[in-house]
Amino acid sequence: MLDFVVVFTKGGVVLWNSNESGQNYSSCINSLIRGVILEERNTESKYFEEDHLAVQFKLDNELDLVYAAVFQKVIKLNYLDNFLSEMQLAFKEKFSEIALGNDYDFEQEFRSVLSAAEEASAKQGKAPKAMRSYNESQKSKKTVASMIEDPKKSSSSATTAASEKRVNIQESPPSSTAGSPRSNEDIIQENRRKLREKLTPTKKAAQESRASKAQQSTQSEKAGKKPRVWDLGGNSKDAVLLDRSKDAPEDQVQVPSIHNELVGTMQGQIPDLDEQSDSPSDESDVDDYEEQQQQRRQAAPTQRKPKSSSGLLSYFKGIVGAKTMTRQELQPALEKMRDHLISKNVASEIAAKLCDSVATSLEGKQLGTFDSIASQVRDALTQSLVRILSPKRRIDIIRDALESKRNGRPYTIIFCGVNGVGKSTNLAKICFWLIENDFNVLIAACDTFRAGAVEQLRTHTRHLNALHPPAKHQNRQMVQLYEKGYGKDAAGIAMEAIKFAHDTKVDVVLVDTAGRMQDNEPLMRSLSKLIKVNNPDLVLFVGEALVGNEAVDQLVKFNQSLADYSSHENPHIIDGIVLTKFDTIDDKVGAAISMTYITGQPIVFVGTGQTYADLKAINVNAVVSSLMK
Repeated sequence: MLDFVVVFTKGGVVLWNSNESGQNYSSCINSLIRGVILEERNTESKYFEEDHLAVQFKLDNELDLVYAAVFQKVIKLNYLDNFLSEMQLAFKEKFSEIALGNDYDFEQEFRSVLSAAEEASAKQGKAPKAMRSYNESQKSKKTVASMIEDPKKSSSSATTAASEKRVNIQESPPSSTAGSPRSNEDIIQENRRKLREKLTPTKKAAQESRASKAQQSTQSEKAGKKPRVWDLGGNSKDAVLLDRSKDAPEDQVQVPSIHNELVGTMQGQIPDLDEQSDSPSDESDVDDYEEQQQQRRQAAPTQRKPKSSSGLLSYFKGIVGAKTMTRQELQPALEKMRDHLISKNVASEIAAKLCDSVATSLEGKQLGTFDSIASQVRDALTQSLVRILSPKRRIDIIRDALESKRNGRPYTIIFCGVNGVGKSTNLAKICFWLIENDFNVLIAACDTFRAGAVEQLRTHTRHLNALHPPAKHQNRQMVQLYEKGYGKDAAGIAMEAIKFAHDTKVDVVLVDTAGRMQDNEPLMRSLSKLIKVNNPDLVLFVGEALVGNEAVDQLVKFNQSLADYSSHENPHIIDGIVLTKFDTIDDKVGAAISMTYITGQPIVFVGTGQTYADLKAINVNAVVSSLMK
């Protein structure tokens, strides 16, 4: 049944294995290590599949070992969980200390544990099906209140039934009339009298109708159609003066002196986010904090004892002194930790994964003091966040742009995202950074829908050229704007811009696109067409740091749409993320973790302000310290 059983360390050293089929399963185990154990993306189920094989595994944090069993995916083995647990106990009982290079003879114990697990599973399969207990039945879920009859409800239901019957009786035509019989002429005269009373209004009603008619006539005489007068006045002749689609000569005079202090501040790589910690979150801070509290207790013994460290680490204070921590002991603290992460804007699914990662790291450990558990929690959370925030591939725009320049073609970046997240603004920041590193840039205005989008890019172009005039760059114009107005096809404008950049030897093309919601199918098809036709070097998704679970929905649907609406076999989806408005969220940094976890793509830039120099790179330590507050 089991093809391959192995015991190996988390460092990858195999201590013992049993191979029944004689085949090589190293690729399957390596995939398990890379895709599951290192990234900790599937530690809850302890199950992994590759091709026709399946792997059930168990982690031992006390000895840092992994027990894994490989079998055919089509076979269902119900005893594997118990078997791996018993195998772990037997291995720990025989080899209490693990040392590399020792000979681990575990074949006899393995056979006995396996046979016992298979026999127990066979007995359980042959055993008759147990009757359902009372607690599992539907009857147990009924409350006493639901079985008590309310006399008021019964009487009301009876009255409603009687009234319904009465209505039915009233609707039926009467068989006989009460009193003396009436002739047809009397009935006709009575109906005529009622009709005259209805048509003849009273004096009061007639007076009210006359007054309302007089009021309406006076209002109609007064209210004639008059032209609207605006506050500032103006007429159609002023349209030429108010047209801002082209630069006026006086606009060129106003810009050369703006923000000259920014020039030269963005050369080289993007600086990292500053790590700011106001609470004793890391190990040194915990030690300093405990020393300060000890001094205060000695100085004022009669005063009330101060509280210990606040923040995420305080949830684990109650577990101090446990001999060996189990999942049940950690569960209350993990629930509080999950709520804490959600309050920091981490999506609920990712918060649960982080908690599971911390629990997996702490389960089976022996901890004594608060300092040790605080450092263990910090280390476990840091390791999980490093795995999440570390990119699968490194994006070095300067290196890639230089490589494209040597190959004689422009380096193309497309910016996409929902409405109002700051695509054009952060495009201008990235453009300024590229100019600082001596790249000349062409901005393609492919947002042909939003009013003022082209004018906004034209203003940025004018400001950037004022900061870096051609005289400082060997008479090269560092920023150019390629625009065709509004209402045009964005994919065609981008293609023409890239061709123009190739002909004029421009180094980098930045393509600005219109904002679109992730559920708008026509606009998502248009974006997919733009990317498919122009085949850019980089597709950056621009998202706000203010969003929580919405970030997951946006990224999933953007990626899905780019894949579904592309006719290529390997469609070009999102390569990286630009996180904007990071200066407005204080310590609620969860959107960064949610976005990276969902896509597996790195956060390339972080917008931290309103000037061209307010552009940073993500810093894992800064994110961790913010989460730990």
